[in-house]
Amino acid sequence: MEMIKTTKLTKYYGKARGIIDLDLTVEQGEFFGFIGPNGAGKSTTIRTLLGLITPTSGCAMIFGKDVTKEKESILQDVGYLPSESLFYQGMKVKDILKLSADLRKTDCSAESKQLCERLQLDVSRKIDELSFGNRKKVAIVCALQHRPNLLVLDEPTGGLDPLMQKEFFDILRERNKDGAAILLSSHVLSEIQRNCTRAAIIRDGRIIACNSVDVLSQTSAKRITVHGIIDLEHLDGVRGRKDQDGSVSFLYSGDMNSLLRTLSSGQVNDLTVTEPDLEEVFLHYYEKDGETA
Repeated sequence: MEMIKTTKLTKYYGKARGIIDLDLTVEQGEFFGFIGPNGAGKSTTIRTLLGLITPTSGCAMIFGKDVTKEKESILQDVGYLPSESLFYQGMKVKDILKLSADLRKTDCSAESKQLCERLQLDVSRKIDELSFGNRKKVAIVCALQHRPNLLVLDEPTGGLDPLMQKEFFDILRERNKDGAAILLSSHVLSEIQRNCTRAAIIRDGRIIACNSVDVLSQTSAKRITVHGIIDLEHLDGVRGRKDQDGSVSFLYSGDMNSLLRTLSSGQVNDLTVTEPDLEEVFLHYYEKDGETA
């Protein structure tokens, strides 16, 4: 079953670009990554999917229902975690969690208690007394306590310390194993690589690549690190060169024989050739001067 499906989904803010012709599908039980830097269109996509803003053209379906016509029905079974969460000041955490549950007409007390214990969240404190990280925990519990079939998470780990990030993703993997679909929007590529099976890369409001994380991570480019003195000025296929600790490191997708000739003409003390990680591949996809999708 398709939990999320968009067709030519487009949103303009006046003349300003939001998203353009997005075709995106997330299947039931899928852990799906949505990758892009700030301003690429990730949040606009999510807000349009949830009916928070109206698309300019195209359509979006969740659970097979039109998001503009059946928003209220859809949101009953969606858990949404925005990148920044605002709450009523002066309220205690336990009252905010109960209000969130009451809005869905659901008794979430048992699930809420378990989540608060795992996230080490003190429900007796007032929201305005909490740090940013603890407010993020409140938002997480609000999004998860009704055990929705679809989780939509927009930059969810901001403010969480490493231990809480690990616990949070443990919870997400458990929910995913139980059948929930998860859309994880992030610019922290290690989160995508560790947790998602498939991902889409968005640039300037358009999807430029969509495939399994393993396939997206595959490229002919290699990470080359050379200790010594070499001249790369006339070598084609060099990307992202940087000098560090007396070495030269770069992503290389050119002819290996040309690279070997260049290296042999210099002074090489040590050489390392490795596969690039997803972050480097992402930058490769994101280059303005070369369409790789």
